[in-house]
Formats: sequence, C-alpha cells, structure tokens
Amino acid sequence: MLRFVTVHLRQPAKRPVALRCHDHGEIQPGFGAPEAASQASRCAQCGVPFCQVHCPLSNNIPDWLKLAAEGRLEEAYALAESTNNMPEICGRICPQDRLCEGSCVVEQSAHGAVAIGAIEKYLADTAFERGWVKPLRPRGERAQSVGIVGSGPAGLTAAEQLRAQGYRVTVYDRHDRAGGLLIYGIPNFKLDKTIVQRRVARLRDGGIAFELGVEIGRDLPLSALGARHDAVLLATGAYRARSVAGFECGVAAFEYLRASNRKALGDAVPEHDDGSLHAGDKDVVVIGGGDTAMDCVRTAVRQGARSVTCLYRRDRANMPGSAREVVNAEEEGVRFEWLAAPERLEDGRVAAARMRLAQADAAGRQRVETTGARFALDAQMVIVAAGFDPEFLGEVGTGPDGRIRIDRFRTSVDGVFAAGDAVRGASLVVWAIRDGRDAAAAIHAHLLTRQGLRHAAE
Repeated sequence: MLRFVTVHLRQPAKRPVALRCHDHGEIQPGFGAPEAASQASRCAQCGVPFCQVHCPLSNNIPDWLKLAAEGRLEEAYALAESTNNMPEICGRICPQDRLCEGSCVVEQSAHGAVAIGAIEKYLADTAFERGWVKPLRPRGERAQSVGIVGSGPAGLTAAEQLRAQGYRVTVYDRHDRAGGLLIYGIPNFKLDKTIVQRRVARLRDGGIAFELGVEIGRDLPLSALGARHDAVLLATGAYRARSVAGFECGVAAFEYLRASNRKALGDAVPEHDDGSLHAGDKDVVVIGGGDTAMDCVRTAVRQGARSVTCLYRRDRANMPGSAREVVNAEEEGVRFEWLAAPERLEDGRVAAARMRLAQADAAGRQRVETTGARFALDAQMVIVAAGFDPEFLGEVGTGPDGRIRIDRFRTSVDGVFAAGDAVRGASLVVWAIRDGRDAAAAIHAHLLTRQGLRHAAE
C-alpha cells in the first residue's frame, strides 16, 4: 500500500472515439487483474478515510482496496457487497469525482485520486465471473409479506434486504421489465442492461415475486395493496419532467432515453422509428447540465445527429453533472454553451440569452442574471433535461413538489413506507440504494413490533 508516489493514477482505457460513437457499448472495458492490484496499492490507508465518509453507503473502501492489492479478491468483494447491494452498478455510474474519489486524500495531495470506481467494478465483475456471488437464500421464512412499488434501485435494494430477513416480497412496477431507471433511463454505454438483468434474476431466484405492467393508483389502488401485505414500500422514483417556459413542445429527456433503451432491448418503438424520438441527421439542442442531460447528448451523437449542443445557464464549475461525463461528451463532439439560458423555440431555432454569475442566494449558490446579449441555434430537436419530480400519488401525504413526506420512512398512511427519489427528489442511484437499505430496516423493525404486539394480545 501507499504506493501513490511511485505508481501513477491510471483509469481504464476508453475505447477510441471513432468506434464508440457508432455503438452503444460501454466505453471503458475495465481493468485486468494486474492493473487493478497496482491501482489499489496506491491507497494511503488514511486514519480518517474521507472516501468512506463521503460515500452515501459508507463503503469500507480502504479495507477492500487493501484486499484487492493483496490479491484477496473474493474477500474484497464480500466486503464491498456487505454495504452495497449493487457494487457492479455503482462502480459504473456513480459520479466518483464528486464523491469518494473527489474526497480522496491522495487526490488532495496532488498525486491523483485512487481509481476507486474502476476497482469496485472490477471486483464485482470478477465475482460474477468466478461464481462468488451467492444465491439469495434467507435463513428462515416469515409469514409476513411486504409489497414494494417500484423496481428501481431503492425498490430492488429494499426487496433484497427484506427477503434476506425471510419476508415474502412482491415488487410491483408499471413497466414491462424490472429495473426502473437502471433499465430505461441510463444508456447502455454507461450501464449495459445485462448487468441489471443479472441482478434482477438473482432476486427472482431468491424467491422475490415481480408483478410487472401494474400501475398503483391506476390498475390497483394503494389501499388494495395494503390489504394484500403487512407493509408497503413506495419507491416510485421521480419521473415527472420539469418544464422550461417556451419549450413545452420539446422532447422530455426520460421519454427520449426510454425509447432508445427499449429499441436496444429489441422492443418495437414507433416513435423511435418515425424520428419523433430519434436524433438522426438533426441539429439537437439539450437543455440542462445534469447527468441526464449528458446521457441525452451522448445518445444523440450515437444516433447520428448532425450537431449536438448542450445549453446550461451556469458555468462549467457549477454544473450538477459529473465532470467526467462532460469530458466524455466533449471527446465525442458535443458542443457546450455555458452561461446560456434558453428563451424560446421558434421556426427551427432556439433563442438563448447570455448569462453571468451574480451574488449567491441564501443556500450559497450563485444566482445567474442576463448580460443582455442574445444568440440562436438551429434545432430540429430540443430535449428538455431540466430535472424531475415525483408524480403525485394522492393517497399519501406529499409536499407541493410531489415528494412524499416521511417520518423515519413512515408515510401518513399506517403501514406504508417510502424511500428513494419519491422522497428526496431526483438524486443519485447510490442514494437510492442507501434509502432502500434504511427503509428495509425500518420496515423490519415495524413488523417485529407488530408481531410482538399481536403475540402479547394473544
């Protein structure tokens, strides 16, 4: 360990731009065994590991880096999996530059962060290849059941945690595949869908039931779900697109990404085939600066767009998305217009105003104001990626933005819990996993209490 002075940071090599822009394959194949061990040996084994402190899951990063450097890969994976239900997914899509790697002490010492995400991905992929990922088998069976609404990262995580405790678990989802955002919202070049399907298959094999194509509130009221189960978890995510004035006729980012992902999965997607949700041979403008906007611009490149421009009203340093994704997009030919606020779409052109940063608001974030300058861009397709809010369920208490109000994961309805983006708003997958774990623990405690009260009454 502590070889960060003599061993330089090296991330897995990216596939050449000329190749990767013409398919949807993952752009970084990943480390081999020697590279993973060498890069893991750069860890400084800090007394206060800031990488772990700034990980939403509090992953034991220094410990599994040490095991990886020593070649004790099965032990390293077991430690990584003990706090993270989806290490192979987090290793691929977590914005490590904003979390663990951005907080790495080696990074602060100007030697370059330890390649934590790439090593996590290597450990998990190796574990699946070598059969170290054990089947999900509870130690015993309980009579109580839990219904989980939503099969995204929060829902799948909670399902696994509760099934491991022996509960009968059923996951409901309105889509025809389990995985939620992981399947329909994240492009293949970041997360190959076989990775998600592999995790879902493990849950099915472990006894978790999936009822797909069922929308709670439309096909089945929440009250009916409560009658079926001893507890219910709402993990419905945040899919209600925020609008941008003047661009109501633009394409919603999730609808665009879902069409592309469904097509890649072999589905018939008329809107993709007729060009409504396909960027081929078009000048494309994407509004937004988050990770979803980066997914959209990079998908448009792969669909053969004539040009792709991203408009964001703040500067590069203040964008909410991963800095690495911006670099990837720039390499692939995406043009960024920073400090640019879209105003309207008219006659195939986007009119935008030049902005500048102004005084910070009460939260400490700099406001933006117009400079008075204007410019315009050709656009046959405008994709709006301005953020997402939860959809109103109507049967539980929510705030004005639709986020479900909770108290220790309990909603206003007895026996109904909520977690993930439905509660915190659109956020990171790693936070959804954390919420799923914590919500499962709260449900377990609730059901144990109920069982104790019932026994006492008898």
